[in-house]
Amino acid sequence: MKIDKVIQHIVAELTKYCDNAGLKGFVVGVSGGIDSAVTSTLSAKTGKKTIVLNMPILQEKSQDSLSSRHIAWLERNFPTVQGVRVDLSEVFLTLGRTLSADIQDELSMANTRSRLRMLTLYAYATHHRFLVVGTGNKVEDFGVGFFTKYGDGGVDISPIADLLKSEVFLLGQSLGIIEDILHAPPTDGLWEDNRTDESQIGASYAELEWAMAAEARGNTVNLTERQHEVLSIYRRFHARNRHKMDPIPVIKIPNELR
Repeated sequence: MKIDKVIQHIVAELTKYCDNAGLKGFVVGVSGGIDSAVTSTLSAKTGKKTIVLNMPILQEKSQDSLSSRHIAWLERNFPTVQGVRVDLSEVFLTLGRTLSADIQDELSMANTRSRLRMLTLYAYATHHRFLVVGTGNKVEDFGVGFFTKYGDGGVDISPIADLLKSEVFLLGQSLGIIEDILHAPPTDGLWEDNRTDESQIGASYAELEWAMAAEARGNTVNLTERQHEVLSIYRRFHARNRHKMDPIPVIKIPNELR
């Protein structure tokens, strides 16, 4: 991969899309992970005003610290970046007290965290006439659908969604992302126990990248036991989350019923 050229291409496309939309800059939510660190840095490199939001919700301290450190790094290196910390913990707890207890399972409330962050990003974006920039990579967005519909999936443009996770790490190294983020286990930050992506999915991103490539090539014979297991995991997530990855279906009305 021609990393520097890829960076230049993404920055140019972000700039062009923002200009064509008649908007003024970007809003990015940062989580302390590699995807949001790379995305926010690419947005900052456009030279346009970029607001980066740290939005903790009862967050594990290490994640909150990494987000804050990345924002401070951006502000030191890019004069057009403004960091903002919005603690949504009380909003989340209030919603929990408001919603009926019988619908508050672990997954519904984890997704609620993501959707509260989306609402916050769009509040800032609407006020400033900015675009909300997505932070999903190719494995998450088009492989296993590992994102929240209308949460972190609710964005205006997705600059790294054609990059595998391993490629995002390569960009992060080239961009100078702080070492602790480069080495942090990927996590979505939606659970109080700070569970990792790999523990939720049952496979690492390297394994999922292999499964995506194997499916694309039709190369699914003579596999090891673990490869069979990973392929099964990939297929299960891909099938279950198709509704996130496909356009919203429109029920067409037959002409004879009009």
